[in-house]
Amino acid sequence: MNLVSPVIVGIIYCLLMSLIREPHRRHFNAIMVGGAGAAYLSGGGFGPWELPFVALTAYVAYRGLDSWAFIGVGWLLHTAWDMAHHLKGNPILPFHHDASLACAICDPVIALWCFRGGPSLIALVRRRFRPGRTAVHAHDHVSAPS
Repeated sequence: MNLVSPVIVGIIYCLLMSLIREPHRRHFNAIMVGGAGAAYLSGGGFGPWELPFVALTAYVAYRGLDSWAFIGVGWLLHTAWDMAHHLKGNPILPFHHDASLACAICDPVIALWCFRGGPSLIALVRRRFRPGRTAVHAHDHVSAPS
């Protein structure tokens, strides 16, 4: 399995989420992590144990409506659940054996972004590369006479 592709998917997710303005971005991501918690409900392979995980992620998602940190925790919980399914359960996509492993690689990328407060990556790139920001001015590096 290509290990880079899931990282790229996580970055693309964060870029796309950057198109949504706050506080809607946080609310939408809380809903997304809540939905991710139910991804294995229809055949994940752990039977009734799937239900407590859904309940836990629903609670974390609810708390995520007001907290990026809870959304990040939700993605890390989903990462652990992905690994459990990769090792002992059924894959998240029945037709792709390593789908849960790929999800377990992608989710921490999203979690890191959430722990940073879910900033607009588009705005960060724009600020970083705006004209004049990287230009070095001659008077900035004039040394004092010795």
